[in-house]
Amino acid sequence: MSTQELKRKFIEMYGESGEEARVFYAPGRVNLIGEHLDYNGGYVLPAALEFGTTLIVRPRSDNKVVFASTNLPYEASIDYSGLGSAKSGEWIDYPIGVMVELKKKDLPVSRGYELLYHGDIPNGSGLSSSASLEVVTAFAFLTLEGGDTDTVEISLLSQRAENQYVGVNSGIMDQFAVANGKRDHAILLMCDTLEYELVPFVTGSYKLVIGNTNKKRGLVDSKYNERRQQCDEALAIFKKQLPSLSYLAELTVEQFEAYQAKIEDGIVRSRARHVVEENRRVLDSVQVLRINDLKQFGQYMNDSHLSLRDLYEVSCEELDIMVEEAQRIPGTLGSRMTGAGFGGCTVSLVHEDDVERFICEVGKAYTTRTGLVGEFYVCGIGNGVEELKGDN
Repeated sequence: MSTQELKRKFIEMYGESGEEARVFYAPGRVNLIGEHLDYNGGYVLPAALEFGTTLIVRPRSDNKVVFASTNLPYEASIDYSGLGSAKSGEWIDYPIGVMVELKKKDLPVSRGYELLYHGDIPNGSGLSSSASLEVVTAFAFLTLEGGDTDTVEISLLSQRAENQYVGVNSGIMDQFAVANGKRDHAILLMCDTLEYELVPFVTGSYKLVIGNTNKKRGLVDSKYNERRQQCDEALAIFKKQLPSLSYLAELTVEQFEAYQAKIEDGIVRSRARHVVEENRRVLDSVQVLRINDLKQFGQYMNDSHLSLRDLYEVSCEELDIMVEEAQRIPGTLGSRMTGAGFGGCTVSLVHEDDVERFICEVGKAYTTRTGLVGEFYVCGIGNGVEELKGDN
């Protein structure tokens, strides 16, 4: 839906007014490489996508905040004084959580507003629809109320809203990439310190194709906790040799090889190997992207998937099949699972001349082999949160 169409929808819903309606936008995100490193003190390499969440917002003359979405039927009108008193279990908990956090920071919303959201991010796809919703809300209200729109602070505020109000224990990567993305760049991010660097990611004649397996991710929480426990176990063993070590990802590959035999449990050793080698791959990926070597970057993507499948064991049959079929297409430089695993999405780097064939052949083979119907989204790398001016 274009911005003009969305504005017409807004007027149909809320009517004309003497107040100005303003338009804000926040993207979705994909992690290009660096999986399960955020809690191990490693680097991740996410990027903002070219589709996301658009918000039209207009002040009201009373203290009511009115929420509506083009995507979801639930609507609400809440007096600001009672905002956040009870969760609804609906999508509005995400923007309300942001408003609650603003109030905690002594940046309360001072008047009523009418809001209309439109999302292009498929819900449940693992492309950060919730982070996009949070970040666009925070940026819009801080802009309208004259607050500081520092995007690093906005990402932290949005994460707190999700952790504390919504009750989802997410890391910082999603909100950070959504708030701080830049067109044709990835973000090299150290999640622990928020040290970050924009890295050129100019894909030229190649496109990112995100494949949604539509496999429900039922094991994520339990397996996530298990992996964290195994990594903590490995870290404790390495700390006996290297007392200053704080995180597994601080280990160099050489240090890992020197001391790995101290870990008697082969599974725990494999988990640690993934972390150390994946962190090295992220840093190596940055180097090859600086010289625009997309072929080598694609190989790192392939290597990452193998490690997640065989060493960290967070892939699943559906993800593996989609990656296998993607890698059969001649124009595919690389393909891997992205996200927590056990379902969700793959990300592939595919030549634009082969994208149509990719979607047709991978989709057909995936359905034949799994009985599920995959979905594919072709996208480039876009900007982070912003206000849209004019007819954008």
